[in-house]
Amino acid sequence: MAKYKVESFNLDHTKVTAPFVRLASRKTGGKGDIVTKFDIRITQPNKEFMGTGELHTLEHLAAESLRDEIDGIIDFSPMGCRTGFYLTLFGDADEAFVASKLLNVFHKIAAWDAPIPGAAPAECGNYRDHDLVAAQKRAAHWVSGITENGFNCYK
Repeated sequence: MAKYKVESFNLDHTKVTAPFVRLASRKTGGKGDIVTKFDIRITQPNKEFMGTGELHTLEHLAAESLRDEIDGIIDFSPMGCRTGFYLTLFGDADEAFVASKLLNVFHKIAAWDAPIPGAAPAECGNYRDHDLVAAQKRAAHWVSGITENGFNCYK
């Protein structure tokens, strides 16, 4: 495999098994701040991907709910391939910590019974493209995969 500047391009996507939480990078800034980035894989790469509505809804619900679970979140953003998300935060967290917090969040999403946060025209650039039912099913599937098999971790 060629060596790329983008870390995720160097991951052999044919050798991983979703669901997983993977430490993608850990960087220390000039003033000593640590920033940690995780690959949160929801679907099996090159076999399955999320529809834009469910991905968008999962992004809104998880981005909002994760902030109740983890301090120092910088960003929770979808992957362009629609198989998962990147979670970036301040601090030196590890995969087990992040997986446990995501388990709590995805439990909440699977049972979500309120409006989707940030899904009004004034709050969202594509407010019509949401699918709560599909997001709930996907969250429940992730929870069952993690609960039954533990979370996978790839270096």
